[in-house]
Amino acid sequence: MIFKAYLAKLLAKRVHRQIKKWSDNPVGTQEQVFQNLIQEARDTAFGKDHHFGNIKTHEDFAKHVPVRDYEALKPYVERVVEGEENVLWPGKPTYFAKTSGTTSGAKYIPITKASMPTHIEAARNAILMYIYHSGKSAFVNGKMIFLQGSPVLKEQNGIKLGRLSGIVAHYVPKYLQKNRMPSLETNCIEDWETKVDAIVEETKDKDMTVISGIPSWVQMYFEKLIEKTGKPVGDLFKNFDLFIYGGVNYEPYRAKFEKLIGRKVDSIELYPASEGFFAFQDKQDDNGMLLQLNSGIFYEFIKADEFFNENPKRLTLKDVALGVNYVMIISTTAGLWAYNIGDTVQFTSLKPYRVIVSGRIKHFISAFGEHVIGKEVEEALQEALADSDASVSEFTVAPQIHTENELPYHEWFIEFDKKPEDLSSLAQKIDKALQKQNSYYYDLIQGKVLQPLKIQEVEKNGFKNYMKSVGKLGGQNKLPRLSNDRKIVDTFTYKRSK
Repeated sequence: MIFKAYLAKLLAKRVHRQIKKWSDNPVGTQEQVFQNLIQEARDTAFGKDHHFGNIKTHEDFAKHVPVRDYEALKPYVERVVEGEENVLWPGKPTYFAKTSGTTSGAKYIPITKASMPTHIEAARNAILMYIYHSGKSAFVNGKMIFLQGSPVLKEQNGIKLGRLSGIVAHYVPKYLQKNRMPSLETNCIEDWETKVDAIVEETKDKDMTVISGIPSWVQMYFEKLIEKTGKPVGDLFKNFDLFIYGGVNYEPYRAKFEKLIGRKVDSIELYPASEGFFAFQDKQDDNGMLLQLNSGIFYEFIKADEFFNENPKRLTLKDVALGVNYVMIISTTAGLWAYNIGDTVQFTSLKPYRVIVSGRIKHFISAFGEHVIGKEVEEALQEALADSDASVSEFTVAPQIHTENELPYHEWFIEFDKKPEDLSSLAQKIDKALQKQNSYYYDLIQGKVLQPLKIQEVEKNGFKNYMKSVGKLGGQNKLPRLSNDRKIVDTFTYKRSK
């Protein structure tokens, strides 16, 4: 077993050298990716429709290939789903990652023979870079759990279909198969609550060293472990030292996790999606995730506050700046072209290029021109709770426009683990912190266009019950932090007040 940890360190050194080689030449690396993508796809239906044969530069590409979201790309995807070859990428995809779309119904994201390895390599490299920089490798000898979707796949016109996490489950390296938890039988359980109960039974007596998943659902697993055993997670798993997560910001959960675990553990943030594995945290002491520049993904960036203009400027990596909110646009070896995945990012470093996910371009509040984003509300809440013993389980924010004889406001729906003594005082602290971060919001409050935010307390398990009611409990599903309307909270308020 010591030998496995030793080999992990050797592999980590090699991967570090490889990553440094392309991260030290970011613009050149991206130019090579771009040229390879155009060359490979020039004879596809999409390539012919968009004159790939005439595209030599990014300026050519921006001229011929408009930015699209899934709905706009859907006519091409539907042809692939029906079994047609050479539509978006040569041949047929190996898989479709099926995701839940808000406007398009089910979304079928192609994963090709060329793109699949990049998902696996990036996840592996994230762990290896942690080993390289921390010197810690003993955890590879213990049990590892990955809370994910079912690996059961269907088939449609010769293409396998499933959730991304279920597809990836088929690619766990042989040397980790004996370490991997839960069992295949348990992993195939569809009902999330039943699945977590089964995972608790399988893992409560094991030497778990690595736990991975979206924080909100890992929290459920931890709480069920404690309920079952009466012990903190850290006492159950003495050698648990590494938490790997993605999908949401961990910071709002960190204090809660440390309480459930009983101590601090290292963490690695990942930025995976069905459309590609975009970034991972490569160093523990640096803010942001290393953007994957050599993984068959060409990146463009549009300033978020210009995104809805008629012809927003499309920037490449060499043009970006620190701290600006960008909509990330991708073109990939899976056949996604100038594709808007809906995420907004900010660069925290340009040497090398590191990003944080700041929110979703559709998940914001700008009912009055304030354009408040997810990163801002999360940091405002953290700042407000910093000198309090109150703790938050989950929250979401929506505008309250229809008021009688008072100014409109932002309404925060918060489920507390421990309620503060003074709810109005917490609201004031959050509001002041938000004003500091967002100058538009500050102007609206100071100009008496908006009144300070108000908090609605949510009953225990309220958000869990909501997610269950809309069929999005567990797996890779995430509750939006922000909405520009009240579709979520009006439904939720009704259920809460019944």
